This record gives sequence, C-alpha cells and structure tokens, in this order.
Amino acid sequence: MKIFAIGMNYAAHNQELHGTLKRPDDPVIFTKADSAFLNQGKPFFIPDHLGRIDYETEVVVRICRLGKNIPERFAHRYYDAVTVGIDFTARDLQKKASEAGQPWTICKGFDGSAAIGEWVPKEKFLDIQAIHFHLDINGNTVQEGCTSDMLYRVDEIIAYISQFFTLKTGDILYTGTPAGVGPVHIDDHLEGYLEERKVLEFNCK
Repeated sequence: MKIFAIGMNYAAHNQELHGTLKRPDDPVIFTKADSAFLNQGKPFFIPDHLGRIDYETEVVVRICRLGKNIPERFAHRYYDAVTVGIDFTARDLQKKASEAGQPWTICKGFDGSAAIGEWVPKEKFLDIQAIHFHLDINGNTVQEGCTSDMLYRVDEIIAYISQFFTLKTGDILYTGTPAGVGPVHIDDHLEGYLEERKVLEFNCK
C-alpha cells in the first residue's frame, strides 16, 4: 500500500501557512511510509520529541484498480470509496525543512501520522467535488471544508500522480486540507465527518 498526499490544495490554507492564495503550478505531492497508517479507532500517540503536532483534516480516496498514465477523463474509474483522514504534521520540523529547502519526509511521514476513517462508497455522494467535511475535537468543530474548494480536483490529482507512480488497489490518497489546522494535545478526542456521517473517531495519548 502506498500513501500519497497533496500539499497546498486549498487556497485559504495556503494563505494561513504561506501567506499566499496562489495555486501551485503542479500538484504538490508527498508520500508517507506504510508505518504512518493509523487505522480507524486506534489511538494516536503524540511523539513529544518532534515538537508541535498539528491536525490536518482531509478527504481521502481509495484506489480500486491498477493504473498508469491515467487520462483525467477516466480517473473516476480508479477509486471506489472516500473517508476522512488526518494528516498529522510535525509543524516545527516542517517549517525548518521548508526554510532549508529540504523534503517533508520526517515531518509528514512519521509513525501514526496518517489516521484513516471508515470507508464510504463514493456512490453515496452525488459529486465527489461537493463533499462537506469537518473535524470536531472534544465536541467542538475546529476545522471544516468542502471539496469544491480544491485547487486541484481528485481526478486531476490521480491523472498527475499516475504519470510517475503505478497506482495499485488499496493505495490511498489524502487530497489536501482546508484552513483551520491546529495542534493536538494528550487526551484530545477527535471525530471526523463526511457531511453529517461520522466516519472517524479516536483519542490522542
């Protein structure tokens, strides 16, 4: 299983972190190690040696067939389910890496940094690019977004990634986070929603 993720895919989040609303010239792609995968319900153990750890709530899609060099018009055939995931980010390390022009591998791909919710068949939604989603922490909504605000749509991303990587059944794609990211703390209770359907729930320890 490969874990792909997209950076800078919501304008307001880009302004929040980078001070710009600009759409990147190409999708910003990074990967996470398979040990980053945190299955539904398992606790997230905050790695205190990595500094501040931020939640980034994202819609995630599941690849359902083998594909390479996929035309955008056919990309919808290559994923079958969606959920909410958390792209945990070691923010202090990311800032340091970005300033030095270094990759995000450690700050994005550490163990447990890819929390994933319960999969929902994509047919349950009228339009993959019109899904509202949000994250609650300790009963309060802290982040919300809609896939209509993506700078690069899901099908565009899949077509782009498949130029460089062969997509395989079971690979997953984090599609980017909207504005509103923030730190997590020990004993936080996280709940992620697609529309009004709760698909993700776990605790931080």
